[in-house]
Amino acid sequence: MWACSSVKYMSGKAIILAPSILSADFARLGEEIARVEAAGCELLHIDVMDGHFVPNLTIGADVVKALRGVTALPFDVHLMVEKPEEYIERFAAAGAAYITVHAEAARHLHRVLAQIRACGVKAGAALNPATPWENLRYVAENLDLVLIMTVNPGFGGQEFISAMLPKIAACAEWLRAENPGCLLETDGGINTRTARAAAAAGANILVAGAAVFGQADAAAALRDLRRAARA
Repeated sequence: MWACSSVKYMSGKAIILAPSILSADFARLGEEIARVEAAGCELLHIDVMDGHFVPNLTIGADVVKALRGVTALPFDVHLMVEKPEEYIERFAAAGAAYITVHAEAARHLHRVLAQIRACGVKAGAALNPATPWENLRYVAENLDLVLIMTVNPGFGGQEFISAMLPKIAACAEWLRAENPGCLLETDGGINTRTARAAAAAGANILVAGAAVFGQADAAAALRDLRRAARA
């Protein structure tokens, strides 16, 4: 299993860029991952969709296991699935460093977060745009990561929902008080303009798909995003 110690450096809250393979060329997935790893990527975001919780279908644990053999990057596995508790052990065994489940899909969120941690993996909770961050108040101590969706989940290439910025800021303030070691991630519509806004609001991890994989020069794309986020 992928050791969580490999991602302890993130606790310093520097801005981390996490390219999403949802925007990669799936016919050349190993090459695409090698390209962003060589470009200085620090975390790889893997979107898992079941065609039920979201209207799209992507990859399973076997693909993640295969990718574990071609890269040293830590995997940030985002489960956009119904009944996430049925998949956690498989993705943990496949090499996930983080497993994030949707609060809307986990009927017993506290239990599911504990299940993730019991597998030796960092536990995250994701929130759809219409879900208040306050829904996480009573699981604060069980969180290693909070993911605020800045688009409606299911498809790449959507426009950043700017109304999420106050939500990011409020959640960031809450985490500083209640769980300062927890990371705050945003996913959806991240580019040089929105990266600056999301980071300014308090996000630590920025998931970017087309803004990285869609560019011929991945190193330049990551550099531009990092520069924008730190501005």
